[in-house]
Amino acid sequence: MLKNFLGVFMLTFVICSFVLLMQFVWMHVKDLVGKGVEVKVLAEFFVYAVITVVPLALPLAILLASLMTFGNLGESFELTAMKAAGVGLFRIMRSLIVTIALISIGAFFFSNYVLPVLAHDSDTPMLNIWGLDSHDDTRQFLEDYGLPE
Repeated sequence: MLKNFLGVFMLTFVICSFVLLMQFVWMHVKDLVGKGVEVKVLAEFFVYAVITVVPLALPLAILLASLMTFGNLGESFELTAMKAAGVGLFRIMRSLIVTIALISIGAFFFSNYVLPVLAHDSDTPMLNIWGLDSHDDTRQFLEDYGLPE
């Protein structure tokens, strides 16, 4: 069951990340198109975008993968056979609960320690895309458009 879950989890995680990444790109398409931005800057922008999408895609992937795993067990009557053999539901789900708990702990540390650093570093590709060289240019840019700093 765990092997089935991990395969489905990876697939749903990639799909959820892709959907959320496309939403992110669609929101920033006006900043990307027609600016003559270098490929290196775009690649850096997409790497930061993928990493910021991870905390959003992870819970969706866990939910979908666990539903699909237990749905497949129920559809092929394996869940019924295990219950008829006297195996409790908690014992059936125990390996999955431990795996999801470990994934959640890893996601917590990722969100707590990695994302703040990347959020600070992700300003650089956007400055390059907007054609700004430093944070002083950014202040002037924000003042020109009447945006708060």
